[in-house]
Amino acid sequence: MFNTNEAAVSRFYIGELAWGRQLSYMLAFNIVLIASSYIQIPLPFSPVPVTAQAMAVLACGLFLGPGRAALTVLAYLTEGAMGLPVFAGGTAGLVKFFGPTGGYLIGFVGAAFVVGMLSEKIQSMTFGKLLGVLSLGMVCIYIPGLTVISLFVPEGAVLKMGLYPFLPGMAVKLMITASALSAYKKIRRSI
Repeated sequence: MFNTNEAAVSRFYIGELAWGRQLSYMLAFNIVLIASSYIQIPLPFSPVPVTAQAMAVLACGLFLGPGRAALTVLAYLTEGAMGLPVFAGGTAGLVKFFGPTGGYLIGFVGAAFVVGMLSEKIQSMTFGKLLGVLSLGMVCIYIPGLTVISLFVPEGAVLKMGLYPFLPGMAVKLMITASALSAYKKIRRSI
């Protein structure tokens, strides 16, 4: 299934697989991204819902590497832009990129790429390093997200509506993602 090279397995990277297998993993992560967008909790005080998309994007970067992860996320965004109901809560359309959540969507591409790139560069991925890489991925999501949401919320409310409510959930998402990927790594080594 995955490349058995120990360095590649320690980075959660697919490695050099046949094109068909690579495409099947990309398709699988595309489906995971879509499914994660349906796991949402709307917040009455923010135009941005809580979703599981960030976890899926970060895992995509770790497993697929920078190029394939970025392409997978771009395919997901293209599907939504074309009208397929793949965004949070089954929404769709190009208009989503010009609304308050557009920056977060764009940030997904950078996050997948950065997490994928760092996971390839770090030779020994400890739990602490994994948390650091995932945290940097979140930063890649929130910088464009906060930039765009600032155009839609009152001055001084950007952090109150676009960041602070999400910090507890972000911490939980990071711990869940890091723990799941660490467990996966241990299972793969024992096989």
